Amino acid sequence: MDLKTLYRQVIMDHYKNPKNKGLKNEAPYHLVHLTNPSCGDDMRVEIIVSNGKVIDVRQEGKGCSICLSSASVMSDLLIGKNVDEAKALIHGFYSMVSGEELPDEDKLEEAIAYKGVRDFPARIKCATLAWKCVEKAIEEVEQHE
Repeated sequence: MDLKTLYRQVIMDHYKNPKNKGLKNEAPYHLVHLTNPSCGDDMRVEIIVSNGKVIDVRQEGKGCSICLSSASVMSDLLIGKNVDEAKALIHGFYSMVSGEELPDEDKLEEAIAYKGVRDFPARIKCATLAWKCVEKAIEEVEQHE
């Protein structure tokens, strides 16, 4: 099996069986809602950050398979990481989908499946929408600490 097929399977598995889907709409969750008007993706991400650690990430949205599966992968990857690790992973993901080679891309775990998005510039916003939500949520939580 080639890598493209494997990556496609990861994406479709997370699209059909999303992890951490469904919002809690309660404290201490912090919600960020962003949209991608160019394609209609709509994403809400809730996080709990405590003592510098990402305790939980919940996600819910409407959109294409790239957007929704990426939200699932992102939530699974970031839970349990400290805030600095989470930020590094987020920025590493942005760099990877923008076409940069990463020396430690294996740290992205299943998110590496989105490496091929670099070949489809219009899809980069789809892949990064949930990541932008969680990045903004972390910033907002840090501002209130």
